[in-house]
Amino acid sequence: MKRILPIALLLTLCLLLAATAAGANQVVRIGTEGAYPPFNFTDKDGNLQGFDIDIAKALCAAAEMECTFVTQAWDGMIPALLARKYDAIIASMSITEERKRRVDFTKKYYQTPARFVKHKERDIEINPEGLKGKTVGVQRATVSANFINDNFKDILNIRSYATQEEANMDMVSGRLDLLFADAVVLLDGFLNTDPGKDFTFVGPSYSDEKWFGEGIGIAIRKGEDDLREAFNAAIARIRADGTYQKINDRYFDFDVYGD
Repeated sequence: MKRILPIALLLTLCLLLAATAAGANQVVRIGTEGAYPPFNFTDKDGNLQGFDIDIAKALCAAAEMECTFVTQAWDGMIPALLARKYDAIIASMSITEERKRRVDFTKKYYQTPARFVKHKERDIEINPEGLKGKTVGVQRATVSANFINDNFKDILNIRSYATQEEANMDMVSGRLDLLFADAVVLLDGFLNTDPGKDFTFVGPSYSDEKWFGEGIGIAIRKGEDDLREAFNAAIARIRADGTYQKINDRYFDFDVYGD
């Protein structure tokens, strides 16, 4: 005589099997830039390092997913996601309304403001009169570039660069009067380095949500809700169990998560 399993038990077994397939057996390709220290960069041995990279690894472990990394130039980051070159972007991408029209985002995993940088010996004030005719460097296709173009295009000469490092190099060479970018990137990736020792922040911090969004999140293709929620659950988990704080303290002496 054949025994028939109760429907409830069958459903439970199906859910367990589905959870296993979507969790530990899932391979997720992570897109990142590798040129945005201290958040993501390539070390002298060619290995990806940085806060984004360590957070990505911790999230994948918490979600029981196997993850690999794919490097991509910043201005092609979203097109490459949509072309399925990778499955998620963990590359310090701000959650903005413009980007949300093309991709979905997780909840934020950090939030920092943007600032100007000038030479210590230059007398530059951050107001229309003080900025008139000055030249500023920004990384193209970033929220910082959008902010500068929307608010200062009639005052500043704006030069756009493929990477922040290129902008920093032109600042050191004297081709720029100002830099504008994420304050932490400018601090750790420039001001605290030997080439940046003669430069300093000037003016206020900027974090207006219209340009800088709701923080930094993980971009996912629209409709891939299971992957987005897996990352959201993992963000909550590493925030709760102390993993996030350990990674934070490896790079910063303040709480990079923000308010």
